[in-house]
Amino acid sequence: MRNVFTFIWRVLTAPFRFVAWIFRSIGNVFARIFRPVAEFFSEEPEDTPIGDVLQTGFENPTSILYHLNVLRKHIFRAVIGFVIATVFAFIFVEDLLDWITVPVGGIDQLQAIEVTEPIAVVMRIALLTGFTGALPYIAFELVMFAAPGLSRRARVIGIFSIPLVVGFFVGGALFSYYIMLGPALDVLLEFMGISTLVRPASYIKFVTNLMFWIGASFEFPLVAYVLAAMRILKPEVLRDNWRIAIIVISVLAAMITPTVDPINMGIVMVPLITLYFMGVGMAFIAVGGRRKREAEA
Repeated sequence: MRNVFTFIWRVLTAPFRFVAWIFRSIGNVFARIFRPVAEFFSEEPEDTPIGDVLQTGFENPTSILYHLNVLRKHIFRAVIGFVIATVFAFIFVEDLLDWITVPVGGIDQLQAIEVTEPIAVVMRIALLTGFTGALPYIAFELVMFAAPGLSRRARVIGIFSIPLVVGFFVGGALFSYYIMLGPALDVLLEFMGISTLVRPASYIKFVTNLMFWIGASFEFPLVAYVLAAMRILKPEVLRDNWRIAIIVISVLAAMITPTVDPINMGIVMVPLITLYFMGVGMAFIAVGGRRKREAEA
């Protein structure tokens, strides 16, 4: 008789137990997803001196291989994200090509000589657009790789700096397009009164290189702040070596600038020098805030 009542009870409560099982399964899934997130923002790594870390690496090379394997996985995922973003970028290639060729009067002003030039042009635009689109995910993978060795605050700074990474890169690329490209083309296309035939391959290569390197240069203040906040970079090093930095910036400006005139080189140098000193100031701000919190603690 007891078995009969047990069977009836199981039949009556089956729908409720099924619903409870569904909610329990969903809860377990969310727990598996959010547990690493909670650990990411709460755990503090063991504070090991760098000398001990290097000694451990020399004594146990397999530990280095483990980190290299982890780095390989993060790089692989970042490359996959870059490839996916590049594939999606092909949808907007035509509109981007029209936008990039505005300074020379539109796409009709470009004349290809080799049969592979149009394909090369499309690929360069798609790659630059794909890199820009995948930049948040690439930065995220880099932060996740470094996260186990960073403090909780450093991990939080790294995560929340990802939108700024994209903003600085896009800002630098737009600065090169709207501010630097016009004066550079005025010199290049009218130099010595020689008529210049604008080829798609050379023009797009010139524009994309300029936008990429200036966009990357605009990352310096943010990188300096993040590295100083993570105790990797000392702002005094940047401050005391500003003369060397200006020489290096001059060389970089000469490499980035497509012309030999001092005007265009100055157009590149001035923002780079300004960004360097902004980076010095950001590094001091990061260190000052960290020391203040340590003193309060």
